[in-house]
Amino acid sequence: MAELSSRISGFYRLGLEERLKIIASRAGLSTEEMENLRSGGGLTLEVADRMIENVIGTMAYPFAVAVNFRINGRDYLVPMVLEEPSVVAAASNMARLMREGDGIRAWSSEPIMIGQIQVVEVPDMEKAERAILMAKPKLLEIANSKDPVLVRLGGGARDIETRVIETEAGRMLIIHVLVDCRDAMGANAVNTICESLAPYVEDITGGRVLLRIISNLADRRLVRAEALVRKEDIGGERVVDDIVKAWAFADADPYRAATNNKGIMNGVIAVALATAQDHRALEAGAHAYAARDGQYRSLSRWSKNGEGDLVGFLEMPMAVGTVGGATRTHPIARTALKILGISSARELAEVMAAVGLAQNLGALRALVQEGIQKGHMRLHARNLIIMAGAEGEMIDKAVDLLVESGEIRFDRAQEIVRRLKGEVKLG
Repeated sequence: MAELSSRISGFYRLGLEERLKIIASRAGLSTEEMENLRSGGGLTLEVADRMIENVIGTMAYPFAVAVNFRINGRDYLVPMVLEEPSVVAAASNMARLMREGDGIRAWSSEPIMIGQIQVVEVPDMEKAERAILMAKPKLLEIANSKDPVLVRLGGGARDIETRVIETEAGRMLIIHVLVDCRDAMGANAVNTICESLAPYVEDITGGRVLLRIISNLADRRLVRAEALVRKEDIGGERVVDDIVKAWAFADADPYRAATNNKGIMNGVIAVALATAQDHRALEAGAHAYAARDGQYRSLSRWSKNGEGDLVGFLEMPMAVGTVGGATRTHPIARTALKILGISSARELAEVMAAVGLAQNLGALRALVQEGIQKGHMRLHARNLIIMAGAEGEMIDKAVDLLVESGEIRFDRAQEIVRRLKGEVKLG
């Protein structure tokens, strides 16, 4: 894919069709792909009926593109699907502040997922644990025989670990199968491998295998993102200090951390929805990881460097895929991946982490400077003005008048639009 710039000044001010044409031109979208975006998804009832059961219709969400992202020296146009105002605007704005040099720096570990095999009623736990580890080469050979395609692509079962846990129902032997899933999220491959190993595990341990399933705490498949924002770009050193204090509150207090991490996931999940990822697995893994030391904490970390600039860091599990499942079934998901121009699941994970970090900064800055509601209400006012019939250059003027009125209501928006169109006088 040809190098593109994600820096599009005033993108949000453009009309919808003009925005679509710019993205289509930069991402090389076909006429059909553009029409799918216009029509609300391109997911036919026939395809939907093959994806899940009991289908009676489909539901569309807004599909947006965040601009200004520069990650590891490359520009990205980032598709986001969500219903909440201000998220796309905040992510785009913060990405602009993070563009210096290579922009946001992101890196990811190998795409290792964990499959769990639960063994109960084990007669001799220590003996069983030793026997499993002794049989590891044979078990890995069996596991990899079940997915030769994954092995041919460079993935497959990599290791086997054991854990003995104490539970309300007694001691259990838990076997972890570590599987390199390459560009797949991996649930089907991992579950198949665990199922295939179950009878051999029973023979080796003398116990009974109960559950054989993937874990959504993908703490071997981590992604990290880091960025620097100059103090003069964020509002001065006082704002830097306040953002660090706001982060420290979230890291120390689970009540604040829950909302802080929800803000991170606003960005992550919006990209996940656009690209048809298992967003429920991403949420579960992220929140479990946030509590890995026994207290639920912020997934991000913000600090001030020696020059007084703001430094942000995010680390979280990121089990995403670019092959298989709805990612390749849903036409809009395929278009979203084309707009992103990524080449691997790891690259997608790095983009998603970068978006999460940018969105976190947007929320923190709004909270310490003006409160979160001001930005939300301005975007809500814009929606009301457009609903009231404003078009083109009239929109921004009408929004200003509605915000200045302090009455962010649809009837007031209608009144302002009618006045600007010369239909009535504003009272």
